[in-house]
Amino acid sequence: MNDHPESMSNARFDLRNAQIEWDDEGQPLSSEFGDVYFSRANGLEETRHVFLHHNQLPERWAALAPGSHFTIGETGFGSGLNFLAAWQLWLQAAPADARLHFVTVEKFPLTKPDLIRALALWPELEALSTPLIDAYPCITDTGFYRLHFMGGRVRLTLIIEDAAHGFSQLLGSADPRFAHVCAKVDAWFLDGFAPAKNPHMWSEQLFEAIGTLSQAGTTAATFSAAGIVKNGLRSAGFTVQKVPGYGRKRDMVRAQKLTDRLLPVHDGSLDANELDNTPSYSPYPLPWTVDGTNSTPTDKRALVIGGGLAGCTSARALAERGWQVTLLERHEHLAEEASGNPQGVLYARLSRKAEPQAVFNLNCLDFAQRFYQPYWTMAGSRCGVLQLAADADEQQLQTLLRDKFRDCSELVQFVSADEASELAGVALAHGGLYFPQSGWINPPRLCTALVNHPNIRVEYRQAVTALAQADEGGWHIHTDHTDHGLWQSPVVIIANARDARHFDETRELPIKSIRGQISYLPATSLSQPLKTVICGDGYLAPAVDGRHCAGATFNLREQTDLLRAQDHQANLDKLSQVLPSLAEAWNPLRLDQLDGRVAFRCTFPDYLPLVGSVADTPAMETDFAPLRRNARAWLDTPGSYVRGLYLNIGHGSRGLAYTPLCAELLACHINQEPLPIPRELANALNPSRFLIRDLIKNRR
Repeated sequence: MNDHPESMSNARFDLRNAQIEWDDEGQPLSSEFGDVYFSRANGLEETRHVFLHHNQLPERWAALAPGSHFTIGETGFGSGLNFLAAWQLWLQAAPADARLHFVTVEKFPLTKPDLIRALALWPELEALSTPLIDAYPCITDTGFYRLHFMGGRVRLTLIIEDAAHGFSQLLGSADPRFAHVCAKVDAWFLDGFAPAKNPHMWSEQLFEAIGTLSQAGTTAATFSAAGIVKNGLRSAGFTVQKVPGYGRKRDMVRAQKLTDRLLPVHDGSLDANELDNTPSYSPYPLPWTVDGTNSTPTDKRALVIGGGLAGCTSARALAERGWQVTLLERHEHLAEEASGNPQGVLYARLSRKAEPQAVFNLNCLDFAQRFYQPYWTMAGSRCGVLQLAADADEQQLQTLLRDKFRDCSELVQFVSADEASELAGVALAHGGLYFPQSGWINPPRLCTALVNHPNIRVEYRQAVTALAQADEGGWHIHTDHTDHGLWQSPVVIIANARDARHFDETRELPIKSIRGQISYLPATSLSQPLKTVICGDGYLAPAVDGRHCAGATFNLREQTDLLRAQDHQANLDKLSQVLPSLAEAWNPLRLDQLDGRVAFRCTFPDYLPLVGSVADTPAMETDFAPLRRNARAWLDTPGSYVRGLYLNIGHGSRGLAYTPLCAELLACHINQEPLPIPRELANALNPSRFLIRDLIKNRR
């Protein structure tokens, strides 16, 4: 059995962009499906008639409660016209603090040039189409792309997938008995090419996913009145009504779900002992990732333990959703542990593989580069990052990456040694990958900016010593503070990295504490002109106030927090491999007098972070005990999790890249919102994965 509940599958089709033809009036047509993207008469008015009016969105949005969220699901993103029309109406009708989630699938995405050309037809939407075009991602593979607009007031989740599979990734589980444990959609825009042109999209599996993702009161609207659409909606639990279409189109369909779908509920009828000894196995991934304790919160107060990158991004993600957040930091300042280096580098290792770490790296880099746009000026420099191909293995890898990323110059560029030297401002012997939207950030300054929000309160010198579930619900948080040593909150997020092992609830996590030392190097006449971050086995950042940051060592079995000359030497040795001329100038330095910094990274055996609910370990060990003898036993119980207790730790040396998306993922999980990554990937980050792995290997 795979260690993860669901393995990251390879793409089910060859990703390719939409093949567009343009008619004499500049309208886009799909050459593959022989169909239009929107009405030739007036596509924007068609969208308003079909999707906005017949989902009753003006009235429903005007009646939304302050601070609430509303989710639209769409088949066929196309040119983004429906999204822009919904966004425009949202600004006019919804409360100012409400949030719109627009989740859309697209199998054949437009290229950015085609998107620009299509949206130029609607100058009245330019104020919204411009930020959409600016944020439109470089699409290299199937998967999820989460885009934020207006400070998160509008969130677009663009899923590059077959429609049925894409929406199935929003379900709570691949096991149909637990699929309904998920965030719900409030209105459906069933767009895409007509069933006669694209029958594959309008599948039974699509309507099954739509039904499971819907709830009582969910509406749907579609331009099509074809029988396959009406019957599919009825099978999904909707009542269907045929109404006049737009313009010359005689009919369209609107629908509403009147009751929640009734699904089988676990009644304890399966005998686990009997099942344990049978050769049968589950046809679905085990549902231990399903968190039945997580419900839509009513008391929006949270306490975050830890004032590093994970804690501050988590606090910010909740605060932007209207939560009142208290952050407890044991030091006198934020980011004094692993997040405290003066120059952290934003980058990720690219890969051709679809394994969890590779997919996660790319998702995080894509999200983080947009997330940091408001913070570069105050907390760092978007100076670009050069990842040099200094040895044969790296050269081979970068050669293999060319095809995948050849059209993604905004994300990464393949540069020669001469081009790299021009970008860096210093002579380089090797070319490599250039990330133009990356750079270096000062994490302490970034953390200060992140908690600068009216909904966030920071309390310093508060070392948390214990957690206890309160009789009245929620949590009591005990600290060593003499004046204020007891806190209470319905929700607690543990974001204090390796110190999470000090709590009873998280004591058994297989945390790896990896010592790292950086070196502060004086700028020389050769190094001062450096304009970009240089990465190889180590890294060198441009000088600030006459000093470079260089690093970093990885010492798994060393626990001293003292600076060591041998680690300074190790950092210089790494630099000499990619920057020999610069490194030579630092050779005469007295290493025992060189300054630097030591910190301890928190990571896990699979080098993925832990993000999600904390497991109820005794209950999980009991419920999943049959796995000790049959790793593929067919069990019908979901996971057991501690109500109101969450983790966001284990980002290792990639804190700047990982924490923004991890915080978004956790906030969506807590708030019952659509996740920003596929379920398969979210499950790979689940904090219970090592417990289940140990049961399978008979270590518990």
